[in-house]
Amino acid sequence: QVQFVESGGGLVQAGGSLRLSCTVSGSTFSITDIGWYRRAPGKQREYVAGISSGGSTNYADSVKGRFTISRDNAKGTGFLQMNSLKPEDTAVYYCNNPRYLRAWGQGTQVTVSS
Repeated sequence: QVQFVESGGGLVQAGGSLRLSCTVSGSTFSITDIGWYRRAPGKQREYVAGISSGGSTNYADSVKGRFTISRDNAKGTGFLQMNSLKPEDTAVYYCNNPRYLRAWGQGTQVTVSS
């Protein structure tokens, strides 16, 4: 069974930074596409950024220029570097495989205070 585990969330002031991490079990990480998603209170889950197994990246317009997705295949970990955070980035952040969505993990809470 493929399981995604997110970590690295926290409380930060507007303009601050956080780095989220994503690990996967039950799947060979190096050939797994990784996507980051978020669900804000009262809203549907939305796509934030993705990185293919080959390293190609894409971003939602709302985070372009502020967030950077990366991966370290040797460590089996994906990352989401979030800079210039805004209160509207407050959400629970999840990772998953955008090509073949699996069961969602617990996510990691990111709270940005104004």
